[in-house]
Amino acid sequence: QVQLVESGGGSVQSGGSLRLSCTVFGLIGSNYCVGWFRQVPGKEREGVAGIDWNAGTSYGDTAKGRFTISQDNAKNTVYLQMNALKPEDTAMYRCAAAATPWCYCSGSSCYPPEKFRYWGQGTQVTVSS
Repeated sequence: QVQLVESGGGSVQSGGSLRLSCTVFGLIGSNYCVGWFRQVPGKEREGVAGIDWNAGTSYGDTAKGRFTISQDNAKNTVYLQMNALKPEDTAMYRCAAAATPWCYCSGSSCYPPEKFRYWGQGTQVTVSS
């Protein structure tokens, strides 16, 4: 059974930093990608960052220059380091795994979207001004 568990969310002031963690259980081997997404009630889900089996990284427009995605294969964990946070970054952040070796994020989406089948419960990030 595949399970993703996120942690690291919380409340921070504008300009602060947070590091989110996503631990993946049940996916054997390295042929999968992990993406970070975020969603605000009433708005569409937005792709934030992705990392593929070869540690290739990609970012959505809102993350470029401020967020960094990385992984620790020994811990089956993917991290999202978020710096220079803004109030508009306030959202529920969820990680998702795609059973495909290649994926990328661009604009406001991560691809291929239909492959991200395994989702965590999410962790709330709140940035105050």
